[in-house]
Amino acid sequence: MIRLLTLFIACFLFSACNQAQQIPLAKEKKVPAVNVQKGPDYSVAIEQSRLLSQKTLKNNKLPGIAVAVSVKGKMVWQEGFGYADISENIAVDPSLSKFRVGSISKPFTATALGLLFEQNKLDFDAPVQKYVTYFPKKKYSLSVRQVAGHIGGIRHYQGDEFMSNEFYDSVKKSLGIFQDDPLLFEPGLKMSYSSYGWNLMSAVVEGASGESFLVYMNKYVFDPLNMENTRADINHEKTANRVVFYELKNNKIEVAPVVDNSYKWAGGGFLSSAEDVVKFGNAHLQKRILSETTIQELWKPLTTNDGKSTNYGIGWRKGEDKKGRLWMGHSGGSIGGTSMLMLYPEQEMVVVVLCNMSSAKMDQLPFRVAEQFLSIE
Repeated sequence: MIRLLTLFIACFLFSACNQAQQIPLAKEKKVPAVNVQKGPDYSVAIEQSRLLSQKTLKNNKLPGIAVAVSVKGKMVWQEGFGYADISENIAVDPSLSKFRVGSISKPFTATALGLLFEQNKLDFDAPVQKYVTYFPKKKYSLSVRQVAGHIGGIRHYQGDEFMSNEFYDSVKKSLGIFQDDPLLFEPGLKMSYSSYGWNLMSAVVEGASGESFLVYMNKYVFDPLNMENTRADINHEKTANRVVFYELKNNKIEVAPVVDNSYKWAGGGFLSSAEDVVKFGNAHLQKRILSETTIQELWKPLTTNDGKSTNYGIGWRKGEDKKGRLWMGHSGGSIGGTSMLMLYPEQEMVVVVLCNMSSAKMDQLPFRVAEQFLSIE
C-alpha cells in the first residue's frame, strides 16, 4: 500500500508540473523610462545674487530694490529687498510694487510703434508731420525713425524741467514744452539723447492709431501681456502698491521732491513692477507681441550720416557684457527711481532691477546678477 501510494503521488506531481509548463508566462511589462534629468540648478546663482543685492542695498543706502530673472520664459528668481515705504514698514514685493521705471518707458512705447508698423499704419521713415500735423516744420525734414533713435536733433531737458510738477492732460499740450525750439543739428549728423523726442513719438502713436496714447498703450501693449501692475504715473490718482520715491540727501534717505511725469509718459512716465517688466521682455524674446521682423526693425542700431553706429535702435539700446554677450534693453532714471532692463536674446534671459531712489548707485548690480545666471551651463 505504501509503495502504491508513493507511486500515485509521484504521478500526480509529474502531471501537475507538466500542466504548469503549458501555462504561458505573463509578458513582461515595459515601463517607460522616466526622465529624471532636471533643469539647471540655479540655487548657487540665486544665493550669490541675493548676497549681491543685499550688499548693494546696504553699501549705497538704498531704500528698496526689486530683482527678477527669467530664463527661457520661466521666472527662475524674483525677490524684493528693503522697503517700498520706509515709514509704513512696507517691504518691496517684486510682483506688486510699482516703481518709476524711467526710460524703460521707451521700449514700452516702441512696442506701440511696432504694432502700428505691422498694421501698415506707420512708416518709420516718413516725416513726423505725416502723423502729427500740429508739430511745426523745421529747417530740416525729420523722420519718425530719426526722432525715435535720438539722431533727430530734438532737445533734451533744460534747466529745472526734470523737476516739473505740472499736470499735462494731453500729449499735445506736452509737446508745447519744446516744439517751437529749433533743432540742435541737422538730423543724422550725430546722436543726442532726447526724452522729449519720445513725447513726439506718443503723438505719432495717436496720429497713426486714432486713439489717445494711454488708451492705446493699455489696450494693445499692457493688457495683452497681462502687465497688471503697469500704468501711467498719475499723481492725483490713487495707485495701489505704488512705492514711495526717495533720494539720498546729506547721506540720508529722504522722500524725493514731488514731481508730475505726465509731461513725458512715453519716454519716462510709466510705473511698473519687476515681474511685469520681465513679462514684457519675454514677450519680445518669444515673439508673442511683435514679429521677428518687427523686433529686428526696432533693435537695429541707427547710423549717423558718417556711417557710425549709435548702438541704439527705436527705443532699444544694444550692448555687450564683459564677455562679449549681446544684450538689448534700456536703463531708466527718474525722480525717485532707477531701473534697468536687459534681454540676452541668445541665452533667452531677462534681467530686471528696479530701485525707488533717484540716481541710485547700483554697483553694476544688473550685470553682476546676469553673470551669476549666465555662468550656469
